[in-house]
Amino acid sequence: MVTAALVKELREKTGAGMMDCKKVLTETDGDLEKAAELLREKGITKAAKKSGRVAAEGMVEAYISEDEKVGAIVEVNSETDFVAKNEEFRTFVMDVAKQIVKNNPESVEALLAEPAMFEEGKTVNEALIGKIATIGENISIRRFARFETTDGLIEKYIHGDGKIAVLVELTNGTTELAKDICMQIAAARPEFVKDTDVPEERVQKEMEILKVQAMNEGKPEAIAEKMVQGRLRKFYEEICLVDQAFVKNPDKKISDILKENNAEVIRFARFEKGE
Repeated sequence: MVTAALVKELREKTGAGMMDCKKVLTETDGDLEKAAELLREKGITKAAKKSGRVAAEGMVEAYISEDEKVGAIVEVNSETDFVAKNEEFRTFVMDVAKQIVKNNPESVEALLAEPAMFEEGKTVNEALIGKIATIGENISIRRFARFETTDGLIEKYIHGDGKIAVLVELTNGTTELAKDICMQIAAARPEFVKDTDVPEERVQKEMEILKVQAMNEGKPEAIAEKMVQGRLRKFYEEICLVDQAFVKNPDKKISDILKENNAEVIRFARFEKGE
């Protein structure tokens, strides 16, 4: 019988994860030594010992279905930038993005527990552990975003060879327009699509700060309050996509570009490696 105490002992001895320890103990009928050997054979012990090291490098990647209706971006971290140039690592990251598009997991934990589409007989977590063992660095799937649409399109953009990834859902627009919007988001770093998306507490806090700034400049309170409204527009221009100047033509705002194309940005995600 595999007890919690036995699992804990094997985990402390090998540094492997709890589920891996439980699995090999079950396979070896609770034999601690055989279970430890099995972990070594699978490369899990080696991988587990490396898993304590910080993984802050790596890359972000994106994948879009052929019909442009489903897309995903994912960040997979490694310890060094060198690994991000490793073809085996890059293939693994793309495979993970494809799996997210197809299976729509609820979380990273759910993704790790799924059977890997790209390695028969293994879960995504087991495939990950295998990459840690062969590549020789700690690797972790940090986060992902997945969009699906029925009446619009999904587009992606990758900048800096995996440094920044953007995913956009657009209605009524063209693929070319969607790509322009993706590049805008990569460059200008908006946080929200439009001003009504900004949480009210964030707006109130900004207004308080702007009022104090104006009063510190010697303005009377009544004047300071009026100045806040003008400065608040500048705040929205920085954090809201549709209020930003279009990077390809600063004389126009993104809202102008969308209106000209009768298009609307429904949502976006922007991942920057290690942020």
